[in-house]
Amino acid sequence: MQKNKEKFINKQNSITIQVKGETMADDDKRYSKQIIGKTVVSKTGKKFGEVGNINFESRTGELIQIILKNPTGFIEGLDLEKDNQGNLMIPFSAVMAIGDFVVVAEEDII
Repeated sequence: MQKNKEKFINKQNSITIQVKGETMADDDKRYSKQIIGKTVVSKTGKKFGEVGNINFESRTGELIQIILKNPTGFIEGLDLEKDNQGNLMIPFSAVMAIGDFVVVAEEDII
């Protein structure tokens, strides 16, 4: 199964996030500030923590990683990359959906 790239539009220092390449009306787009603080869960319902920040490549706009805050025990057993401050990072390619929660595919982060 091929995954589509995520896209962003920079509007007045905000990032608009489009998940999995779906065509979205302007009302359906998510701004990064709306995602920060959302709970990150696996598609099986395991709570991993909260979105603390989002890393992206400023030159290309590619979304790279979600930086977790308040990680739970479910995520600590996984071998995830850490930033300079020791925060766990989930690859953005693992994000399946963004709504009330940020849903990630656990098999894509292992």
